[in-house]
Amino acid sequence: MKIALYFGSFNPIHIGHLIIANHIAQEKLLIDQLWLVVSPENPLKQQQHLLNDYARLHLVNIAIQNNPLLKSCDVEFKLPKPSYTINTLTYLAEKYPQHQFTIVMGSDSYSNLPKWKNYETILKNYPIIVYPRANVGINFFPNSNTIIVKAPLLDISATYIRTQIAASKSIQYLVTDEVKTEIESNSYYKKLP
Repeated sequence: MKIALYFGSFNPIHIGHLIIANHIAQEKLLIDQLWLVVSPENPLKQQQHLLNDYARLHLVNIAIQNNPLLKSCDVEFKLPKPSYTINTLTYLAEKYPQHQFTIVMGSDSYSNLPKWKNYETILKNYPIIVYPRANVGINFFPNSNTIIVKAPLLDISATYIRTQIAASKSIQYLVTDEVKTEIESNSYYKKLP
């Protein structure tokens, strides 16, 4: 099976994430299924305001519960932190030798690949599906298997959603109704330090 891995903090998962994931999951010539990999600790991002790992995973599960093309993945919960993509890919390749893994990322992350641990190994061994981001060009890495997919983009960020919640403003239409209900019933993100 060809599996696309869409890594993220998903803090929280929002409509923008879901539109990209669903759009790419429907690229049947490229992949069979897309896994949303919830990252507990991204080495290139600050960890403040990060909701508990399992709460974020639960929100992802709620958001994708009716889409058989999407699956959540908590593999990085079991791996050493911070979460390095190369370590996750190595673990998944050993655990699921029957699958072929592809990485999904925005052009902003793609342009930052040289900052990633063992990025040359990733480029050499794994196809990468890149969706263009506004105002971020794509310079292809030589000898990489990079595929550009024009996914619909919304200018929504998890940071903006957390700020809205902390200010007691509505997040309706930014997240699914089920995710909104779960966030509100658990008072997630009410106070930002």
